Amino acid sequence: MAPATPYDHSPADAPPLYRRVAARLLGELHDGTFPPGGRLPGERRLAEHFDVSRETVRQALEVLRRDGLLATDRRGSHVALPGPAPQSPASLAFPVGARAAQPCTGDRTTVAWKPPSPEHAEALGLAPGRPTLVHRYTSATADGSGRRTAVTSFSAVALAEVEELARYRGRADGSNSAQLRRAYDWMRGAGLTLHHRDTITRLADTQSVRVVRRVHDQYARPLEITDLLVDARQDALVYEFTLPAAG
Repeated sequence: MAPATPYDHSPADAPPLYRRVAARLLGELHDGTFPPGGRLPGERRLAEHFDVSRETVRQALEVLRRDGLLATDRRGSHVALPGPAPQSPASLAFPVGARAAQPCTGDRTTVAWKPPSPEHAEALGLAPGRPTLVHRYTSATADGSGRRTAVTSFSAVALAEVEELARYRGRADGSNSAQLRRAYDWMRGAGLTLHHRDTITRLADTQSVRVVRRVHDQYARPLEITDLLVDARQDALVYEFTLPAAG
């Protein structure tokens, strides 16, 4: 969301500032900046966007809410303009690429609340030694080949924004099974747009491929980093994307 032009607060005959903010925000609702059914950023980000106080933003939101243009629930404010809701992309099972195409018999997932590796901590902006939610996934095919391991560390932002992830903190002892297959759906449901960046490297003197996946949101905040190791002797790493047609 690009910063808006700061408002001139001086003209005495101008409408109240909160009504000017409401009008500007309504324009952004109509132009599709925030599509029908989409979630608005929080008050702090809107205040920065319009260069006004949070109280002014709060009053502007109330104007649009009274007019039936916004709906608010415990997750925040959502656009209630008539129009088609944005199409949901197909679900991505977390962690992407960790599950082999062939049936696996040794799938195991755990979560722990512990300090991540130094590389993960740096990528997530965590201080050394600060604990976070760390997810581990292992699998192998029925004959023991095609082993895959994926270790994911989540950022403080992800745990603060995504309620379903935060719930695991109290039971993440590293021994209990954890089902985070819908982690990316949970993030999207919290109003986060996910941007994936994968770096793929063949490890020297081995038959393994390493994939380092970094995921950040629309504000360039890190959400998670995953280290995926794939035994490539009898397995392939396949990426499949579906893009909607233009127009």
